[in-house]
Amino acid sequence: MLKKIFTIILFLSLSSCGYKAMHSIKNSANYDFFISELTFIGDRVVNIKMKTKLNNYTLVKKDKNFIIRISSSAEKIIIAKDTAGDATSFKSTIEIDAQVTLENDLVRNLKIVENFTYDNIVNQFDLTRYEREIKINLTETATDKLIFKLSNMQ
Repeated sequence: MLKKIFTIILFLSLSSCGYKAMHSIKNSANYDFFISELTFIGDRVVNIKMKTKLNNYTLVKKDKNFIIRISSSAEKIIIAKDTAGDATSFKSTIEIDAQVTLENDLVRNLKIVENFTYDNIVNQFDLTRYEREIKINLTETATDKLIFKLSNMQ
């Protein structure tokens, strides 16, 4: 019985999954850039979510110093309607335009567009919650792409 418990504990301790948060403060040391100034214009929900993810890169100073001005927009389009004229399918689009300045020289304008198509839900409350979750998920994906582009910028 003691051998079984020992082997189970040994197995569990040796087979850890190795999970690390991608954009935590510890892992932001892997990226070689620093955001000294960050300004937002546009959709409030998108801007708040992006700010929380990009704030990790404003804490530790690095060699590459970026000044970023972000303009965001969110749009919901009706794609399909039924015979009565009611919407059956929607497309949600997040567009992010980032003006990136490196040490007072304009480096690049980055444009990231993310979209998602989904069907209508009869309950309006559930549909509104679902659309908000979609907007947040699209914003996280776009922010991850922006971070990747900033890390590869020279």
